[in-house]
Amino acid sequence: MMKMAKSRGSRYHQGRRSSTVALVLLMLLMLTIVLLMLLALGIFNLPIASDDQPPSSALNDQIKINRINLDINEVVRDGLEERGEQWSEILSWEPRAYLYHNFLSKKECEYLISLAKPHMKKSTVVDSKTGESKDSRVRTSSGTFLRRGRDRIIRAIEKRIADYTFIPVDHGEGLQVLHYEVGQKYEPHFDYFLDEFNTKNGGQRIATVLMYLSNVEEGGETVFPSANGSFNSTRGWNTLSECAKKGLSVKPQMGDALLFWSMRPDATLDPTSLHGGCPVIRGNKWSSTKWMHVGEYKV
Repeated sequence: MMKMAKSRGSRYHQGRRSSTVALVLLMLLMLTIVLLMLLALGIFNLPIASDDQPPSSALNDQIKINRINLDINEVVRDGLEERGEQWSEILSWEPRAYLYHNFLSKKECEYLISLAKPHMKKSTVVDSKTGESKDSRVRTSSGTFLRRGRDRIIRAIEKRIADYTFIPVDHGEGLQVLHYEVGQKYEPHFDYFLDEFNTKNGGQRIATVLMYLSNVEEGGETVFPSANGSFNSTRGWNTLSECAKKGLSVKPQMGDALLFWSMRPDATLDPTSLHGGCPVIRGNKWSSTKWMHVGEYKV
């Protein structure tokens, strides 16, 4: 009886080991099939170093998820048309500022302008005591607001902003469309509030996405005069206006979107987020601003 029990126990353990080995082999086979499918579809590339290219460079350049280029359009069609090649670049860490190229398509830019044009009024600023809008010489543009979620195109753009910033759609104000003619500007200012009245709805403004709806022949740059860093050696420095050379600056390019944060990661206000719109010297400037809050913003 003892021998029979040992024999059965031995066969039981051997059976378990065989099952485990078979399961591991099956998983390896499935992984191999998945990799072969990815290679066949061109989604995954193996690094192949050429004679004049060091292995490390080949690794960096060729192991790609086919750059999916932040190009969500090739998978999901939203908005009015496919956008051009998209990529994002870090502009600064103080303030935290990033530029997303081709965030909007040409037709989306034109659509926002066409919606706003019939309703443009002289731009105002927010009174820190009453929360009401008031005229100010520091802001000489004209503008209007487009209600959040107004239509399919607006909703698609707002979702794209939420996906990029990781801030929910319902934390954002409506889109503000602005128009600057020659000589018009917006003096350096903060987007965050220094009073309690304006933070009752949604709390403090945490970040801003500024979308450029047109090119500008000369001037009209967005400038951060308090940004930390040396910027006089950056690309295109000699093409900037004198106003733009006072700090970190971004030249308007149709479809691009500038994201900057008014609050630091530790939730303190960031004074280096001070920014302004340089005077337009030649041409016209159209832009659209989305302000986002810490909490839900009721509209």
